[in-house]
Amino acid sequence: MVAVNTGSILLSEDGRNITSTAVSTNIIIEVDGNPIGAIQSLSIDEVRSIAMIDEVGTDGHIDSVPQSSTNITGSCQRTRFNNQRALHAFSRGYIHIASQRIPFDIIIKDTFAGDDPGSTLVTTIKNVWFTRMSVNYQSSNFVIVEDINWEAETIFSTLGSGNAVPNATASGSRNVNIIDNDSVERETDIGGRRGSLNASGLLLAVDQIV
Repeated sequence: MVAVNTGSILLSEDGRNITSTAVSTNIIIEVDGNPIGAIQSLSIDEVRSIAMIDEVGTDGHIDSVPQSSTNITGSCQRTRFNNQRALHAFSRGYIHIASQRIPFDIIIKDTFAGDDPGSTLVTTIKNVWFTRMSVNYQSSNFVIVEDINWEAETIFSTLGSGNAVPNATASGSRNVNIIDNDSVERETDIGGRRGSLNASGLLLAVDQIV
């Protein structure tokens, strides 16, 4: 059963009650195969600038195109727990960010659809560098919480089996038309390329619902 106006799934195909909202309790965050405990929040930001192309004689933009690479940044808030400081929890052998000279990867496993390799969504944040760390000691709250900011080279996602993430229709979820006709976009999304704009044929690429 689906909502009339939006098509959002309300019940399973056989009419049983289901829960379709992703929740953070299904997220496992790892570094070098070690889960990071006591995380209160983890945020990821993917940002790039878009240039709007104008021309004399036209009132309005005639085109638009990215003008810089995508920047991957984020932050993590963690309670100091199990006698581990924040950087120790990230499997680092130091406690101050000035000591870092080798980047590392953060792996996020989303088991909401199941914990088998065929359904676990694995996101890799590649070559992470710490950029900021702050600790606040308070007399009014004895719990010690550390805040970390980081920057990475790239981010990509695959299924646990290494396959590309299927579109919603293929995964048996909400049936919508998916714009999925560009192989370069798919390759970039799973980490096969660092970006999608340096592939040939950009002028011929079009947005097409299939």
